[in-house]
Amino acid sequence: MIRKLTSFDRNNSTHKALVELDKIVMSLYMLDYIDDHKTRKNVHRVLNRGESYHQLKSALIKIGSGKLPGKTSLELNISNECAAFLTSVIIYYNASILSLLLENYKNENDRENIKLIMRLSPVAWRHINLLGIYEFYRNRQVVDIEDIIKSLLMNLKINSAI
Repeated sequence: MIRKLTSFDRNNSTHKALVELDKIVMSLYMLDYIDDHKTRKNVHRVLNRGESYHQLKSALIKIGSGKLPGKTSLELNISNECAAFLTSVIIYYNASILSLLLENYKNENDRENIKLIMRLSPVAWRHINLLGIYEFYRNRQVVDIEDIIKSLLMNLKINSAI
């Protein structure tokens, strides 16, 4: 549909109608944004998540020389995509841990920790050593996230008892 509309003149009546409809939808959204505090809060939360993603990606890029390695357009693109992939891996790792923690706290009906987990972002990286030396072995042991959660919960219980 878009391809057909873009092939027509700008004076096409359907194109004009869709542009006007878009203006109406945008105006309604802006009025909601201005009037509704909850809408503004949600928009800012989403924008902050996007900013956090870009900060993590930037931190990964800056680990080496502070800029994307590569001289050609292809090399720069590969470096950028690798940084995006690593960013996604870190977010997935964090989201997996947070999901299992949330599930555990729901089973225990621990409302206080449920609220805490719900406020946490999976885009955090302070607990990840970005400057370490990493070795990859051929025996490919799968990371057991459930074991990590058990250890984490055990440490949290020990620390809260102290």
